[in-house]
Amino acid sequence: MRPLPSDYAPFYETYVSLVKSDDIKQALSATLPDIENFLQSIPENKSDYAYAENKWTVKQVLQHGIDSERVFAYRAMCIARGEKQPLPSFDENLYAENATVQHRSLQGLKEELLLQRKSSISLFEQFTGNMLQASGIASGKPITVLSLGYIIAGHWQHHQQILAERYLG
Repeated sequence: MRPLPSDYAPFYETYVSLVKSDDIKQALSATLPDIENFLQSIPENKSDYAYAENKWTVKQVLQHGIDSERVFAYRAMCIARGEKQPLPSFDENLYAENATVQHRSLQGLKEELLLQRKSSISLFEQFTGNMLQASGIASGKPITVLSLGYIIAGHWQHHQQILAERYLG
């Protein structure tokens, strides 16, 4: 089953639409080999490359992928467990600014991104159908656990495409 457009804020449609599968658990698992292969293709000499002024470097994009997926997975877990409190938004630019990726290795970021995806896969594997349909509030908007799974899968796919086209092309 796929989330309905009413299950998430319109902003996330870009990410949800990139996921073609109707089974989020299968979709997330299927992403892992592709992510691994893609990350292996990023050469060390591109780690601090940005394709234009005021754009993130490759390492910052990877850190953004990690941070965002961690936030989306946390939201999914909270809502699946019955959290009724609204969950906060996050400022991706503030996170990027404070991540200090210049002190991190490209290899370390690649490994962490893969670990985060494996963690997300494990989290979603244990969700029941009722948990996937659970709804909560994040960033002031209603969202379902199922939608968050699609957002996780599609968000990285979106950034991987940008990396491939603008950073590594």
